[in-house]
Amino acid sequence: MTDTQRVTLEDVQDAAARIKGVAHRTPVLRSRTLDRLVGAEVFVKCENFQRVGAFKFRGAYNAASRLSPEQLAKGIAAYSSGNHAQAVALTARELGTSAVIVMPEDTPRSKREATAGYGAEIITYDRYTGDRVAIGEALAADRGLALVPPYEHPHVIAGQGTAALELIEEVGELDAVVVPVGGGGLIAGTATAAKGLHPAMRVIGVEPEAGDDTKRSLEAGRRVSVPVPRTIADGQAADIPGELTFSVNQRLVDEIALVSDEGIRDAMRFAFERMKLVIEPSGASGLAALLGHRIAPLPRRIGVIVSGGNISAERFGEIVGC
Repeated sequence: MTDTQRVTLEDVQDAAARIKGVAHRTPVLRSRTLDRLVGAEVFVKCENFQRVGAFKFRGAYNAASRLSPEQLAKGIAAYSSGNHAQAVALTARELGTSAVIVMPEDTPRSKREATAGYGAEIITYDRYTGDRVAIGEALAADRGLALVPPYEHPHVIAGQGTAALELIEEVGELDAVVVPVGGGGLIAGTATAAKGLHPAMRVIGVEPEAGDDTKRSLEAGRRVSVPVPRTIADGQAADIPGELTFSVNQRLVDEIALVSDEGIRDAMRFAFERMKLVIEPSGASGLAALLGHRIAPLPRRIGVIVSGGNISAERFGEIVGC
C-alpha cells in the first residue's frame, strides 16, 4: 500500500494471496428453514471455522507477516477482548516470534486460556476504567515490540476483507452482505471487497443496541463515543469506532441495524438447533438482524458473515438456556 489511510480491493486481493494456505477458506452454508424465516436466500459465511475460531486470524497474519525480520525478532504486541488476542498469539507462533497481549480482566476464560495456549504472555486491565490503546502502545514502546492493533491498521482491514472476497467468489454477486460491527475492521474490509467488486451491493452492519457507536457516528458524520457497552456480545463492546475504520465505513457502509441481546440469544439457539453451528454472541449478531427482521427493505440474495465461534460449553449453555 502506498497510501496507508486508504484500503483498496487490490489490497484485499493481495492479502488473500498472502494468507492462502495459512488461513482456512471457510465454508458457506445454506438453510431452507433460514431462508423461509428470513424471506430471502441467505448465504452464511462461517468464520467460526477459521483458525482460532474467528475471522481475526486473517488480518493478524496479513499484517504481522509483513514485518521485517528485525521487527519479528523483537516480538509482537496487541490489545484485544479475545479473538484478536488468539489470532496474534497464533500468528506469532507461525512466524517464530513471541506475543504479549493486553486483555480485559473479564475476558471469557475460554478465550484467555486459548491465547495463553498459543504461547502468548497476557497482561490484564479493567475495560471499564482502563484505556487499552494507551496500555498497549506504552507496552510496545517500552519493550520495543511491533504493535498489531485489532482493526486500526490498513493491512488488518485488508486481511479481514478476504472473508467477503471468498464469499462472493463462491456464491456470485449478492444484493447485500450483513456483517457484525465492533471496532469496524471486519465491515471496513468487507465493504472494500464488496463495493470494489459490485458497487451496488448493500453493506449492512449490525451492532448490539447497548453499543451503537458506529450507527451514531455514521448518522452524526463524525466519531461518537458511547459508554462501554454491557452486552453478551463481548467482541462488539466498543465505545467508539476506530479513526481509520470509520473513514472507510463512512464512505462505503450503507446502514447499521441494531439487535438486542435477546435477539442474539435466539440466533445462537437457531444456529445450534437448525444449522448445527456453535456461534459466539458477537458472531451471531448478523443472523439476529435477519431473523429479527431488522433490515428493510429486505434484499433477495444476502450474505451474512458469522464472525466467530469462541465460546465455552458452560457459557453457551448459560446464554441460550440449554
